Amino acid sequence: MRTYKRIKVGGATYFFTVNLAERSGSGLLTTYVENLRSAVQTVKRAHPFAIDAMVVLPDHLHALWTLPADDHDYATRWRLIKGYFSKALPPQENVSASRLRKGERGIWQRRYWEHLIRDELDLHRHLDYIHFNPVKHGYVSHPADWPHSSFLRFVEGGYYPLNWAASEEVRNMSGVSE
Repeated sequence: MRTYKRIKVGGATYFFTVNLAERSGSGLLTTYVENLRSAVQTVKRAHPFAIDAMVVLPDHLHALWTLPADDHDYATRWRLIKGYFSKALPPQENVSASRLRKGERGIWQRRYWEHLIRDELDLHRHLDYIHFNPVKHGYVSHPADWPHSSFLRFVEGGYYPLNWAASEEVRNMSGVSE
C-alpha cells in the first residue's frame, strides 16, 4: 500500500479539493447538499475546525479549513465526513470489487488534494479560486448566483464586492491549480 506524505501543522489553514468517484453528471453533492451539511456539522461537533470558505459543486468541493492550535488531523475529519455522507445516501452507485472487499461505497475518490496555506497571498488566491469555481465550470455566470458557496458571506463581510468577477480581467484569470 502506498503511503502519501502529507504536511501536518497544528492550527494551520488548509485548502482541500475532494472529488466524487464518478465525476460525470451525478450531481450527488448538490442534490444531497443537506446530507453533506449534516455530515460536516456532525464531524465539527466531535472534531472542531473552522470552515473559512467552501464551495460545493455537483461532483466535487473545495474548502479552506483552519484546525485548532494543537491539531493537524484533517484526515480523520474527511474520512468521517465522507462516511456520514455516504451512509445517508441510498446505495445506487457502482462499487468495484476492491471497494466491496474493504466494505466501502463507491461514492468518493479515496484520495483528496490538500495544500497548506503558506501566507496571506496564498490564502487570497485560494479564496478567489474557491469562489470563482462555479463560474469556471459554467454553472453560473457570477459567483453570487451559486447557492452552495461561502461567497455571499464574504460579500457581507466586505471582502468582495457583490459584482466581483464581473470584469473580463477576473473572468479570464487562471486561478490556482486544483
